[in-house]
Formats: sequence, structure tokens, C-alpha cells
Amino acid sequence: MTELLIEERSGHVVTLTLNRPEKLNAMTKPLWMALGQAVSRLSQDTTVRCLILRGAGEKSFSPGNDIAEFATERSNKEQAMAYGKIMHQTVQALANCPHPVIAQIHGICVGGGMEIASLADIRICGKSSRFGAPIKNLGLVMAYDEMAPLARLVGPSKALEILLEGRIFAADEALQIGFVSRVVDDEHVASECAAAAERVASGAPLVARWHKKFARRLLSPSPLTGSERDECFDCFDTEDFRLGVEAFLSKQQAQFVGR
Repeated sequence: MTELLIEERSGHVVTLTLNRPEKLNAMTKPLWMALGQAVSRLSQDTTVRCLILRGAGEKSFSPGNDIAEFATERSNKEQAMAYGKIMHQTVQALANCPHPVIAQIHGICVGGGMEIASLADIRICGKSSRFGAPIKNLGLVMAYDEMAPLARLVGPSKALEILLEGRIFAADEALQIGFVSRVVDDEHVASECAAAAERVASGAPLVARWHKKFARRLLSPSPLTGSERDECFDCFDTEDFRLGVEAFLSKQQAQFVGR
């Protein structure tokens, strides 16, 4: 059988590829499960400094869930809840991943594909990429766990517009509403993502994880505690801080060790 999820590592950067190119990388229950398990495992690996998520080929990131599964896996509420539990475990794994995540978006990024991409920290797409969530045409809702990242990213009003109209929109609009971070020529998507990942990985990994943690915490309405504010100064006791300062003063590139 073809491997549903391909995992490749180059130095401190790991690329996870949704590997169903014959179906434009449409998501299935086994693929959702494989993605969640891989992200959960990699989240525990402190030698990883950046994850890249992409679809196989250059036609599609993912169009969302494979409609062929609806008759066998999501034909009623009971089945759909079991399927949704797996989806939402993967959503949580991505949401809780401490490493920076880059979505490398070629072509179609629709429905569940858009949900996955919205959980990345940086989203880079090509000029021909297309986005949307026309699930109203299937009589489906986007559940709370799936909608939350999208609503946080583009705002509740824009998220509702995307869901209520169900239209497919272009990369320039995705950039305008803040869904994607950067739009480049189609042939440069892979190289731009690789360069971005290297820039991320070259920084102090503890700092990247702290910044992700702080950004997530700032979404909470509860006031910051004294210990949380004090944590912002923990970086001064790290070996990476010493290495960074020494490298800066000697005009060299710091070689961070993650301690």
C-alpha cells in the first residue's frame, strides 16, 4: 500500500506530506489518524525545530475530506462523531505542537485542507492557489474544534462569510484577509518554504517554543499571572542566550543547542 503520510527530515526540519496525489490529497480517517500521531510524536522530539506540512505534488494541498468515505464512515451521527473524534485529536495535536509549523500550499486548499492549514504558524502559497469551505453544499457544518483556528485567524465575521457563501477565492484575497502569510510564484512555493523553515530552525529553539506558547496564551481573556510574566525572563538563564550574545559580539552565526 502507498504510504499515506510521508515523513522526511533534513537537519532540524521535518516535512510531513499528505500522500494521496491521485485524490488531490483528500483526507481519510487513516490519514487524519496518521497525521495526528506523527505530530504528537514529533512534538516530543526536542531536536525538531520546524515542521513543514504539505500535500503531495503541486496540484493540491488538500481539498478536505474524501467524499467517498461518507457512505461507509460518516453516514449517520454515531459514525460521524467517531470520525470527528479522530479529526479533533489531530486538530489538537497541531494546535498544541510546540514547534513552529509552516503550511506549504500548492494549488487547492479547501474545507478540511483549509482547517489543517489554519493550524500552521506560517502559511505560504502560490499565486494559483484557491481557498474556501463550500461544505454548506453538502449539508455539513464545521464543528467548533475545526472552526476555532479559522475564526481566530481571520476573525469570526470573515469565517462566517467563508462558510455562509461557500465560494472559492484566490490567493490574493487569502492574503488580504490574513489567511495566508505570503504569496509567491507557483514555482517558488517549495523553495520559499524551505528558506523560511531554515530561518526558523537557525534561531534559538527554546525561544521559538516560548513565542508560540506566549502567542497562544494571549488568546485567553484571563489576566496573566505573576509567574507567567516571570517566565518571559527564563531565556536569560539559557545556554542559547549566552551563545547568541557571544555570536553577535563576534559577528558570527550562533549555533544554538536548545538548552
